[in-house]
Amino acid sequence: MVDSWLRPALTDPSEAALEIMRLSLVDWLACGIAGVSEPVAQITRSLALEEGGTAQATLFGGGHVPCRAAALVNGATSHALDYDDTHFAHIGHPSVAVIPAALAIAQSQGAGFDAFLRACLAGCEASIRFGVLLGRGHYQVGFHQTGTAGAFGATVAACQLLGLSEFQMAQALGLVSTRASGLKSQFGTMGKPYNAGIAASNGVEAALLTARGFESNPMALAGQNGFLPTHHCDGEEAAPEGWFMEDISHKFHACCHGLHAALEALEGLKPFDPKRVRKVQVATHPRWMTVCNQLTPTTGLGAKFSYRTVIALSILGYDTAALGTYDDALMADARVVALRNLVEVADDATLSETEARVSVTTKTEHHASFDLTAPLDIAQRRQKIRRKAHSLVGDDRIWLAVEQGDFPNLISLM
Repeated sequence: MVDSWLRPALTDPSEAALEIMRLSLVDWLACGIAGVSEPVAQITRSLALEEGGTAQATLFGGGHVPCRAAALVNGATSHALDYDDTHFAHIGHPSVAVIPAALAIAQSQGAGFDAFLRACLAGCEASIRFGVLLGRGHYQVGFHQTGTAGAFGATVAACQLLGLSEFQMAQALGLVSTRASGLKSQFGTMGKPYNAGIAASNGVEAALLTARGFESNPMALAGQNGFLPTHHCDGEEAAPEGWFMEDISHKFHACCHGLHAALEALEGLKPFDPKRVRKVQVATHPRWMTVCNQLTPTTGLGAKFSYRTVIALSILGYDTAALGTYDDALMADARVVALRNLVEVADDATLSETEARVSVTTKTEHHASFDLTAPLDIAQRRQKIRRKAHSLVGDDRIWLAVEQGDFPNLISLM
């Protein structure tokens, strides 16, 4: 069963999937470079540099450390802002778990840009496919798919760059199944981006051990007492065709992706005077109620998981795409608190996970809805991601390095 789900990720990719992977690479780099000053990035980086070891791979913010440590730090750093790509088929963030693992192994092996990009795509596709296989029950019970499914994707990318056989990859996936971890209880803390780093590091470790002859149970995924039967998995057994990566979603608001549909719906109702707002009602899929419905966050990080707060910020004219908006002090601002208290959030099982409905009451009621799966053509996506990267790092150097396939320059920008 697992083999049929994974195999499509190891075939020759479509041009559309490769193009989306390039855009996700730009997005990942920009998020990582912009995230280097975040506490989780500083703490993990200082630990890696303090421990030292063979200089195999580059860290965001500078420095070279062993592959496992680099994957851990770069995974946590790139997810620190919670601004990276998402795939709703498994409610996870593929790039932050897979690209750090691929980058570390690619550097250590002297791989070129094309091999690196293709390994990233194979790993991200595998991560999403494992996430769909794990199913909604796995996520709903409390597992963070970025950490769990992401570890399998990171392993696939690392194995491909190491040139391991299918048998060896099966061994590595069996091995990482005993390491894959990550809990939703960490949301709103440094533990959430740490989950991404753990996934990346676990994938690197499993692949490197396997390359050295380490043996594991290749049935540790689906066999008796394996990962699937012990981790509340309820996914479909029939593997779908095509490339899931073609449907990846990129963030254009600097907060949890579960909030974006509501923010986009609200944009469709503007402009209106915040002083005239009497009530705001948000309807969302029930799944998001335990993910991003913090009622009274006191930190900027917590605000990134709060419908009431981001809706209040948006109505007051704050740019929800700007990193500086999610400031601890702003969470205590009287205007923000007062407007936040006018926002009501309710679940609606008739909505999909990518939809939201917003109603704003002033003198009259105004209604709008939005679905994140609404078509966004490749030209629009390229424009939005280039603008986002420029906003995060201040220039187009990341965009140009990826467009030109300039791997050494790409690494130097970190």
